[in-house]
Amino acid sequence: MPHIGGEGRRMTRREFVLLAGGTAVAWPLMAQAQQTAPIPRIAYLGASNPAIVTREIEQFKVGLAENGLIDGQNIKVDYLWGEGSPDRLRQHAVDLAQRNLSVIVTAGPQPVRALLEAKVSSPIVFAILSDPISDGFVQSLARPGGNLTGLSMVGTDLESKRLQILKDGVPAVTKVMLLHDPTMGSTIGLEEVKSSARGLGLEIFVGEVADVDKLADIFTEAVRQNVNGVAGLASPFFNFKRLIDLCSQYRLHSVWEAIAYIRDGGLLSYGPSFPDMYRRSAEYVAKILKGTKPSELPVQQPTRFEPGVNLKTAKTLGVTLPVSLIGQADEVVE
Repeated sequence: MPHIGGEGRRMTRREFVLLAGGTAVAWPLMAQAQQTAPIPRIAYLGASNPAIVTREIEQFKVGLAENGLIDGQNIKVDYLWGEGSPDRLRQHAVDLAQRNLSVIVTAGPQPVRALLEAKVSSPIVFAILSDPISDGFVQSLARPGGNLTGLSMVGTDLESKRLQILKDGVPAVTKVMLLHDPTMGSTIGLEEVKSSARGLGLEIFVGEVADVDKLADIFTEAVRQNVNGVAGLASPFFNFKRLIDLCSQYRLHSVWEAIAYIRDGGLLSYGPSFPDMYRRSAEYVAKILKGTKPSELPVQQPTRFEPGVNLKTAKTLGVTLPVSLIGQADEVVE
């Protein structure tokens, strides 16, 4: 699951117009709703905290506005946060199971699993999931079945592409630590990236991050094993600033799943636009509120991808990144 820093940004003119226009559309919808039915109640369940997904939540609201849905006018959205605690996440899920909600929106396998274990009957929309089929959440992408649907990265081969980018950017990398969160569920992605690594002539050391307090120990062991590169597999529970600090401390070349990592000092990143996936998740909310069942809404995949490079970090590491790699980047930190 994805990680974005809390750095603010100005709202674009397009987003302002959408929100303002959405408000105009929402007022008559709200008046009609008040006459015919209660305002739909939506809950968002996040595994981390709001500071990490600021841009994603902002784009989720933009997506709602694009569909004529305005929080506090014709819908009510409650935001609940696990704050990186699996226990707190499970308790929120149990509480949500007791409420009569129109839709629950979430991201990542941990909150989805918590909601299903709590026997939530409300429709569930996941803004981001790696592989909902292998995790047993949906029957297929075309016909999800059950009461959940959303957006998935299955079949995008992102982990292998990141390894390729790391090797292309820093040919001197020979042994890579894969940071893996065992709570993410399916290990298919881990096995696929091991296979890809062999094709690139890379050795792999798997750092199992079952306890985030053990990160320093994991990095110490990795360096002892002659690791000189790091690739982080997706997890909403990773403390990405701590990971970047450790990579800097041990002068390790790194590649990550989101641009936020390079803003805080990571070397390279490649992944889907998580804010765009959140915006698109609002389309599912709108369709479900109009009466469509989640089982009838196919799982979609990302359409926008964001490569990123940090030239300042490259200079610190004594690395000259290829001009072609820099030219392809959506964001370059200098």
